[in-house]
Amino acid sequence: MLDPFGRKITYLRVSVTDRCDFRCVYCMPEHMTFLPRKDLLTLEELERLCRAFIHKGVERLRITGGEPLVRRDVMQLFEKLGDGIGRDLAELTLTTNGSQLARFAGPLHAAGVRRVNVSLDTRDAEKFRAITRGGDLKKVLAGVDAAQSSGLSVKINMVALRDVNEDEIEDMLAWAHGRGMDLTLIETMPLGEVDAERVEQYLPLSLVRARLARKYTLAEDAFRTGGPARYVRVAETGGRLGFITPLTHNFCESCNRVRVSCTGTLYMCLGQNDSADLRTPLRASPNDALLEQAIDEAVARKPKGHDFVIDRRNKRLAVARTMSLTGG
Repeated sequence: MLDPFGRKITYLRVSVTDRCDFRCVYCMPEHMTFLPRKDLLTLEELERLCRAFIHKGVERLRITGGEPLVRRDVMQLFEKLGDGIGRDLAELTLTTNGSQLARFAGPLHAAGVRRVNVSLDTRDAEKFRAITRGGDLKKVLAGVDAAQSSGLSVKINMVALRDVNEDEIEDMLAWAHGRGMDLTLIETMPLGEVDAERVEQYLPLSLVRARLARKYTLAEDAFRTGGPARYVRVAETGGRLGFITPLTHNFCESCNRVRVSCTGTLYMCLGQNDSADLRTPLRASPNDALLEQAIDEAVARKPKGHDFVIDRRNKRLAVARTMSLTGG
């Protein structure tokens, strides 16, 4: 699949649920209203949709949410899709908050998953509870332990928040690299009407990188995972540090990704509102011809770049839907 700008679409992020057992302050409102279960694609439909994308040239699948591991029987999907790794699929990965990882790490590895991203913004238990609105840090750290013990490669994703966790970035770097884990820093993404405070929490990663460069030797690294992160190698630790910068540096020029929500809505760009309904053609026929036609038509209008912007004056964000609805 080629988009209008000649970019080859080889990476699909699939949300299996909008539900989550955390309520992170930058992700969703405290009193979130989740979708009725009847609106979600079944696991069988999600598998069929993924296989249609694989047939169209997708090589990497990432399962997301919400928190994907709270979806009942979700391991069935991992097991079915994992059968194709090494033949028509190069990689099956997962993004998780880590709360359920202690229970699922072994089965995930058995299903063919070799790499997971764990969202972790602080290792301070009280601050973690505040950011996640009630989350238990011990469960996440136990999940990280279980993942590494099971043979999974772990990358830590840390959203950088001004006046919240910016003073912990160096410690997180030392901890992650000390355990052989990459660390990726992420700018707050202007998604969802969460609250005005998030606008003030935006921390430019250009500033963070400049601060780190005063203490560490940062060398550009060509390593890529298929996602938007750009990496440096930290000479003092030997580990990799990634930056996802939707605002300070537009990463769209090499975008190879599309996203499907748990309802079967295809988003060609995270930072745009245009979308395509795949649920209707998926359910219209057991044959995938209509589904693949809908995919082709959608990819043909993938935009050149996102419209992410933070409007500090009016305390507004660019896209009204939350990340949990889009797929993390």
